Amino acid sequence: MSPRAAQPMPARSLWAGGKLAQEQKAARFHRESDRLRLHAMATGLLGAGVLVALVLGVVGLRVQQVRLSYRLDGLRTARAGIEETRSRLGVELATLKSLSRIEGKARAELGMVPPAQDQVRLAREFVPRGAGVPLTASAEHTARPRSGAR
Repeated sequence: MSPRAAQPMPARSLWAGGKLAQEQKAARFHRESDRLRLHAMATGLLGAGVLVALVLGVVGLRVQQVRLSYRLDGLRTARAGIEETRSRLGVELATLKSLSRIEGKARAELGMVPPAQDQVRLAREFVPRGAGVPLTASAEHTARPRSGAR
């Protein structure tokens, strides 16, 4: 038995102070830091932090992928709409450029009629040799005043 255990317990209360308080102070344990345990805890904490960062990175990349796929679907829809509009406008342009439509509008709205044979003059560059109007005849024709134009 230890000498301390052999001493009888005093009859006073624990709060009475004195010698009992000094014995309690002496009985407290002295803690030494365990560096190996501290190192293992720091390594575990660092590993957990890296793992959390990796998981958050993967989740962030997945969210970005979903966001970009929605944007891509929207752009594809817009492209299909634009191509449909382009096709429709191409048909409308071809309709508006139609010579028969232009001729019909000229006759109906503007009162135009096809020219008479004597009103048509061909330029020398577009007529084969000898088939066009001679230069002198052309000059006479333009120099001649029209009847009733005075």
